[in-house]
Amino acid sequence: MKQKQELSFSLWYLIIPLFFGIAIWSVYWIELESGWYLNHWGVYPRSIKGLPGIVLSPFVHSSVEHLYHNTLPLIILSTALFYFYNRIAWKVLGWGLLMSGIFTWILARPAWHIGASGVIYMLVSFIFFKGLFARNYRLMALSLLVVFLYGSMIWYVLPVDDKISWEGHLSGGIAGFILSLFFKNEVLKPVRYHWEREDYKEEEDPFMKHFDEEGNFIEHIPEETREGDKDPGLEVRYHYRENKNAEKK
Repeated sequence: MKQKQELSFSLWYLIIPLFFGIAIWSVYWIELESGWYLNHWGVYPRSIKGLPGIVLSPFVHSSVEHLYHNTLPLIILSTALFYFYNRIAWKVLGWGLLMSGIFTWILARPAWHIGASGVIYMLVSFIFFKGLFARNYRLMALSLLVVFLYGSMIWYVLPVDDKISWEGHLSGGIAGFILSLFFKNEVLKPVRYHWEREDYKEEEDPFMKHFDEEGNFIEHIPEETREGDKDPGLEVRYHYRENKNAEKK
């Protein structure tokens, strides 16, 4: 079966995530240099003034520490997204940003919710669940790697700290899960071995001929079975030519 998506590295898969990282640091630098207070770019739940934050809030951060904790996961996870899911990466990123922002606007407590952590949780959730649902060994390995690197983040979808927007984290996780269910095509398909294919015939499999009808292993296949595997129309002929130069010598 031909896969609909081939894995091939492109420099853009690294440039685009780096651009995201540079963008959020640039906004914070502008905020420091200008003295502007950009928290009003965040999401304020169930309020008209908080609607622009659905799109803008991932670019606003409260401190260098906040930026530092978000930058590396954002770059790593978005690089993985563009490499393994390059045909749907922009759709996942765009819809994920909107959905996580909308869910935060609907569900969160009244406060300014800022930062790219909602998008990060969306990426973690999407990559993890999509790898499980796709049943492709490469994508499943990526899911396990995400669990190993970012599994501890699951605690922050709960109200463990009043200073953290756990509602934004939860919204991102929900958005990633929904997107993993929605995008069923244009991903790496499950690997199918030859015995799983519809045209597979057990009696033509050379390996299966080493077993009798009762399942006992046969180390040496009978000659008649081996001869039957050969093409009866195949004939090999050898032609010899006399080397006249050798006689002269």
